[in-house]
Amino acid sequence: MGKMSSKKERQMNLQKQLREAPFLTDEDLAEIFNVSVPTIRLDRLELGIPELRERIKNVAENTYNKVKTIKSQEIVGELVDIELGNSGISILETDESMVFEKTKIVRGHFIYSLAETLAIAVIDAQVALIGVANIKYKNPVYAGAKLIAKAEVIRIRQNKYIVWVKIKEKQLEVFRGKFILVSLDGELKRR
Repeated sequence: MGKMSSKKERQMNLQKQLREAPFLTDEDLAEIFNVSVPTIRLDRLELGIPELRERIKNVAENTYNKVKTIKSQEIVGELVDIELGNSGISILETDESMVFEKTKIVRGHFIYSLAETLAIAVIDAQVALIGVANIKYKNPVYAGAKLIAKAEVIRIRQNKYIVWVKIKEKQLEVFRGKFILVSLDGELKRR
C-alpha cells in the first residue's frame, strides 16, 4: 500500500513542480524526487505530460506570434513566454559548438545575444534598437548548461524602454543586463 500512495504523491508533486517550473528536464526532476530518470519518464507518460522539448515547442509556438520587433528565427534561444511591454522568458540549451576549446566555457556573445534578443522581443513596438547596454557576466557557463533568461520592462518614457534581463543556470545567476532600447516607430512614419 505504502508504495502506491508514494507514487500517487510523487505524481501529484511532479505536476505541481512542472506547473511552477515547466522547463525542468527529466534529470532535474529525478534529482528533486530522488528517483531514476526512467521512473520520471514513466510518471510523465502516465500523466500525459509531454517531454521537455515538446513542452518548450508548444509554449514557444503560441509565444512567437506575439512578438512585433524581430522575426522569430532571429531570436536566440527558445522564446517560451512573453507579455509585450512587460516581461518575457527564453531558454538556451548550450552545447560544444558555443565554447572556447580550451576551457569549455560558453563564449560571451551567445549569452549576450540571448539577453539582447529577448530584450528586443519584449518591447511593444514595431522596431526597437539597443541604445545602451550595461552588462555583467557573473559566473562562467559550461557546455551543456541550460540557460533561462527573464526580461522585465522596468520603465517606458516616450520612445525609450528600460529592460532588465537576468540569466540563470539552475538557481545560479550567470548574467545580468540593463538595456535601454529606443523605439523607431515614429522615425519610420516620417520616412
